[in-house]
Amino acid sequence: MRRETAYKLAGRHHDHPIAGAGLHKEREIRFAALPPDQTERALQALRKLKGLVVSEAARPRTLMVRYSVLDYTLESLEDALREAGFHLDSALYAKLVRALVYFCEETQRHNLVSPERLIKQSNEVYINVYDQHPHGDHDDTPVELREYK
Repeated sequence: MRRETAYKLAGRHHDHPIAGAGLHKEREIRFAALPPDQTERALQALRKLKGLVVSEAARPRTLMVRYSVLDYTLESLEDALREAGFHLDSALYAKLVRALVYFCEETQRHNLVSPERLIKQSNEVYINVYDQHPHGDHDDTPVELREYK
């Protein structure tokens, strides 16, 4: 049985009160010390992307980016910068933060496209499906003839 069918049979509604909660992110992109002018070049390159707000951060060699998870992820932005020849900070702390952010955003995007899980009333769904489909477990013999004494 398809998941959508199970939801319909159970009478589930998928109206979320806060549909877009947590979709807008504000992240730092940190660059390596060399080459020295790459932060300014990256700022100009990222400003050309629609739906992405880029600004200089208080820290040196750092840009602040604001975006919707539906449009961009930090991983896609940083991969595009690497492919364009920019060098990102390779310190252990930066790598750990990156890995955590990549995982969180990927999980959030996956959860946004996945339907809500059926938790309650699952037994009723399968009972209804079982009753509606023919199968070999029905005995057409009348009840009085089944009880042989």
